[in-house]
Amino acid sequence: MSKPRVCVYVPIDSSGESHRRIEGAGCEVVLGKGSWRTGIDRDALLALSHGAHALLGATIKRMPIEETFLEQLPELRIIAKYTIGVEDVDLDAATERGILVTHSPTEANWGGVAEGTLAFMLALLKRVGERDRHVKRGGWRDSALMGTYLGKRQDGYAGLTVGIVGLGRCGSRVAELLAPWRVQMLACDPYVEEERFERYGVRRATLEALLEASDVVTLHVTLTEETRNLIGDRALERMKPNAILINTCRGAVVDLDALCDALEGERLAGAALDVFPEEPPPENARILRQGERVILCPHMVSANTPGTLQPAIPWATDAVLTALRGEIPEHVYNVEVIPKWLDRFGGKPLI
Repeated sequence: MSKPRVCVYVPIDSSGESHRRIEGAGCEVVLGKGSWRTGIDRDALLALSHGAHALLGATIKRMPIEETFLEQLPELRIIAKYTIGVEDVDLDAATERGILVTHSPTEANWGGVAEGTLAFMLALLKRVGERDRHVKRGGWRDSALMGTYLGKRQDGYAGLTVGIVGLGRCGSRVAELLAPWRVQMLACDPYVEEERFERYGVRRATLEALLEASDVVTLHVTLTEETRNLIGDRALERMKPNAILINTCRGAVVDLDALCDALEGERLAGAALDVFPEEPPPENARILRQGERVILCPHMVSANTPGTLQPAIPWATDAVLTALRGEIPEHVYNVEVIPKWLDRFGGKPLI
């Protein structure tokens, strides 16, 4: 009997320890040469994945794993991601074919996103970049550089209202970090139970109400067809002209042209973006010409030491080995596939 084949299409374990662990369990390990930055050629990946029982890797933004790809891997049991996001996998196609998709929601990743969100928020409200450049150019105190006070005060100042779109791990941690600042917090998440709103001290609101009431809007949703261009012309029109928008989730959640229109028309005070629909943004992208109104980051808000994707390596490795034993691993993203998967592979170990 041939060994089960595990294709690590975008490796991140430079030590090779996890690969040796999979081999030690009786598997054949095939390593790709692509990276999440450069992507990987589809034909090369298909050749590499031929006969695979498991795919394991980081994000491949430029070549999603879709239906026609999966059709050519009849023995595939699992796609295990080192990342939180799974938008490079056609979840409907994987579910239809009875394939598990797991992800790695490590705290190093989502916690870093939440901390970075607060950094963006304070940098914009306190005008850190503008003040820095002003002093370096020879300037000094200037009333044009007044910042905005964030929290509630005893003198009656009510503090700002922060709207959190998406109350999952990232959004909830943002709420936790904001709690000592005594801000008013709204959140919109139709997929979260009421108890979670109460636990984190936020008030449930519709998206429309949140946009209209918030001084800061911060986005923490996964990218789906429902959330693609969630923040476009109509959403931006609802926001206060002195409000700021922060996006640390996925670039395609925001319509960049609509955002630039709002900034240039002074219908929005500012924005901070860690993510873009096209990464990196093209040299002529309008968002690059918005000056002091925006803070832009190269999709690195979760890249902090110690951390990045390294804590995900054992999680994703465990997921692969568990699936190859005919058992359900942790952190299944497409949970609706589980009955079909159990019918196909449950109790049918390969290792």
